[in-house]
Amino acid sequence: MPEPRPQNLLFILSDEHHPRVLGSAGHLVRTPNLDALAARGTRFTSAYCNSPICVPSRASLATGRYVHQVGCWDNANPYTGTPESWHAALGRQGVDVGLVGKLHYRGGDDYGFSDELLALHVVDGKGDLKALFREELPPKAGNADMARMAGRGSSSYSEYDTRIAARASEWLRARAASGDARPFVLCVHFVMPHFPLIAPEECYDLYEAIPLDDLRAGLEAPPADHPTLNRMRGFMDYDRYFDDARRATALRAYFGMVSRIDQLVGDLLHVLEETGQAGATRVLYSSDHGDNLGNRGMWGKSVMYDDACGVPMILAGADVPEGAVVDTPVSLVDVAPTAAQGTGCAAEGHWVGRSLIELAQGVDTNRAVFAEYHAAGAETGMFMLRKGKWKLVYYVGQRAQLFDLEADPGERADMGADPAHAEVRVMLEAELRAICDPEEVSARAFADQAQVIAANGGREGIQGSADIPFTPAPV
Repeated sequence: MPEPRPQNLLFILSDEHHPRVLGSAGHLVRTPNLDALAARGTRFTSAYCNSPICVPSRASLATGRYVHQVGCWDNANPYTGTPESWHAALGRQGVDVGLVGKLHYRGGDDYGFSDELLALHVVDGKGDLKALFREELPPKAGNADMARMAGRGSSSYSEYDTRIAARASEWLRARAASGDARPFVLCVHFVMPHFPLIAPEECYDLYEAIPLDDLRAGLEAPPADHPTLNRMRGFMDYDRYFDDARRATALRAYFGMVSRIDQLVGDLLHVLEETGQAGATRVLYSSDHGDNLGNRGMWGKSVMYDDACGVPMILAGADVPEGAVVDTPVSLVDVAPTAAQGTGCAAEGHWVGRSLIELAQGVDTNRAVFAEYHAAGAETGMFMLRKGKWKLVYYVGQRAQLFDLEADPGERADMGADPAHAEVRVMLEAELRAICDPEEVSARAFADQAQVIAANGGREGIQGSADIPFTPAPV
């Protein structure tokens, strides 16, 4: 394809948005603004984060590199601005890169933004230290709160997202009035639909009359019998606190939060139109990871099922096919080269992704995407490779999982031990090992985490620290 014309980019990121909870993906959720964005652009059906937990995912996104290349293994190893972010790389080439909202970095470092507004970072610059314990799991406090708190109402997160949208709108209006001829990237990072599962009343009520069976469509697979997953389900035992009534309430609240994000996306798109910038601005929407939503007896993220490791991904604007649906696997490391190519900048050689503008042109059956997990609850490193219809989940020291996502999109039929698919597993593992040595990476993660534990008073010192069920919104 010819080189795309340089334009601005509005990059909207939500938090914990399940990849299939979109109206344009066939879900019952009401997302008219995101659906309209997909109708005038390209929706990627096989999009992934690079680690299904906040801090590592966002560090990978910021740097265009994999977690094992950055060393931000978990929610207590936050990004510090090193390696350099794509925000900084574009800034050096004359792009105005602004940020409004959640980053979940260490805070106080230079991340390459011209403006860093209403930023949310990890608590005390350290994050969730208790999540460092992986081999001997401590009691996990507050697991009942996800079910107990779910419902309708106002929350600090919904209020924060409203402030983010308002401040981003101010930024766009000021930029239009400034006469600044430089291209811009504005990163608008919302925090919903991350738990607590509390939706504004008018959004919750959109789903009040929908019965549980309809709310749970596609989220009713039984728990998988795998040693790592059994252990994690026991540690993150949120599901034991849900009966059918609470499950319905939680799903209504989650879908209501997605609808609220959709409203705020609509507000930002309206400002682009109102200020005359829409025709000169591409729009990219995604999330930092998904959410299990009770499927397989799990809530939150932290596993390699598409529910948690998948993300929505929509790109619209100049040189992007309209109304297209692309199955080529993509991931969040593709954002860096997308932002660079889209604004007319050179890509950095160490970025591992490809521009979504190019990937939107058609199916690439040979492309593979990669994710890894080295955080709370996992006594071993977890690695995911998706290529074509196949998905391999590799657990260091344990049996792998293998899924045919074309025949089994719900990931119910694990062929990880099936002799008939041994050749496929060998092929995918070879591709995985071309990216990294899983055993070496897993050992390095544990070693780095041991150093952080020692530097913070050891196990005894950390166990006496406060629990952080979710990072508080800035005031």
